[in-house]
Amino acid sequence: MTSPSQVAPAGDPPAELDPSVGKRSSAEVARSPGRLMWTRFKRDRTGVIAGCVVLAFFLVAALAPVISWLYGKNPYTRYGQERPGLLNENFYPVKPNGGIDGEFWFGLEPGTGRDVFTSLIYGMRTSLSLAVVITVLSVVTAILIGVVGGYVGGRTDYFLGRFTDLMMSFPNQLFFVAFTPVIAALVVGERDEMPTWLRAAVLVYVMWILGWMTLARLLRGQVLALREREFVEAAKVAGASPWRVVRRELLPNLVTPTLVQATYMLPNFVTSIAALSFLGVGLVDPTPDWGRMFATGAQVYQSDITYMFFPGGAMVIFVVAFNLFGDSVRDAFDPKAGR
Repeated sequence: MTSPSQVAPAGDPPAELDPSVGKRSSAEVARSPGRLMWTRFKRDRTGVIAGCVVLAFFLVAALAPVISWLYGKNPYTRYGQERPGLLNENFYPVKPNGGIDGEFWFGLEPGTGRDVFTSLIYGMRTSLSLAVVITVLSVVTAILIGVVGGYVGGRTDYFLGRFTDLMMSFPNQLFFVAFTPVIAALVVGERDEMPTWLRAAVLVYVMWILGWMTLARLLRGQVLALREREFVEAAKVAGASPWRVVRRELLPNLVTPTLVQATYMLPNFVTSIAALSFLGVGLVDPTPDWGRMFATGAQVYQSDITYMFFPGGAMVIFVVAFNLFGDSVRDAFDPKAGR
């Protein structure tokens, strides 16, 4: 029985009919998966901080010309050679710590006398731009091959699967080094100097061709599991075309693995681009690039260890932050997959 003290007054509406209560409960129930993911992501302080660091890197790279203009320097001018007193007779900065002062914030590059700060931000711009393009192309290719093979099945799936296996048999890093100069030689003569845009295009092409297979196999496995689900069968029974089934039923369920895998692919491409430039088969002087800065630092570290600190520290911070960001995105999408 209900006691008199528990009975609501006659003039007050019941709690379940309170409009404000109803609105709050409906808002909680109506939250979309994307909003739930965002809520879980915001609770992860490590992921939020890592995301802010990654965003800061992309903003600096995108605004490199503006920062260079405000700073008053550029990555191409050889300040140490044009102005006496900045480099010694061995072409090392005269001032301590690599020539760091109020005019040159990160010092001067040994040998050339270029400004390290603008070389770094433009190098970030070069590497991140190429990595983003390669990642987008690889993701699109993986979606096409993985979804088509998994959904169509039969001979199509067999041939696409064997093609994927064949491409995965190539050791990526070795073939990056081997294929890049070969393709460059096919496009440009031996005595001709390859323009920067063509070098960048060759890098994108080689790394794209050898960078989509892991995601394609992952998506194929996801599609094989999804195509047997009830909602896909219901769409087929309702007369939906294969394109509509893929677009409306399969692709929305592939967002999570695709996005998570992309967050791991992009920093790997950044380091691969830097490695190729370090080995001399990627971008070359005077194009600002992380890998070229590493190559210079490896030559001068005994006399000027400060120079290596800036590109090396920036690369480590970016890769670690992006990996932590990818882990947080994965956990936000799938809270059951705890670390």
